[in-house]
Amino acid sequence: MEKTIILSCILLVLSSCASTALSKSYWKSSTYKAVKLHKTNLRFFIHDILSGSNPSAVRIAGPPGQNNPIGFGSVYAIDDVLTEGPEITSAVVGNAQGMYLSSSQGQIPSLVLYVDLAFTTGKFNGSSLSVFSRNPITENPREMAVVGGRGRFRRAQGTVFVKTYFLNNTNGDAILEYDVEVVHP
Repeated sequence: MEKTIILSCILLVLSSCASTALSKSYWKSSTYKAVKLHKTNLRFFIHDILSGSNPSAVRIAGPPGQNNPIGFGSVYAIDDVLTEGPEITSAVVGNAQGMYLSSSQGQIPSLVLYVDLAFTTGKFNGSSLSVFSRNPITENPREMAVVGGRGRFRRAQGTVFVKTYFLNNTNGDAILEYDVEVVHP
């Protein structure tokens, strides 16, 4: 019995040495190259429209029979327009596509927001910023995290400072002012 255990241990050690020696490495390291970072500040307005025949935010899930547009558990898909100014007739600079979820059961309403802020004009045309953050909608201003981006904003990180410019408490329509500070390569 002892000889079997000793022999098994020897075989185990030898097989692990052989498999290590015969294995190939599939990783490659390279020298880190310093990347020059740019700081970009952007300011635009988001029009989040829940009312009318062509809303830009549509409830896709939530508790049945709930009349509160931002009641706990409500989930909205959004395709909001981004404009230079607060008027809907201002020049369009892009769109905000994503979703938000009403995540607060307390007195202070809060959303969790995931949105891709895609720019369709100017030097950032074809680029976008990704925002994924808690959005305490009664704070004015409030801040949310930029967690990445595409195009010229690849690997971006930063902060969005949001002010509610207009809010219709009856139907939930809102115009939000976004001041964005991002750092990107």
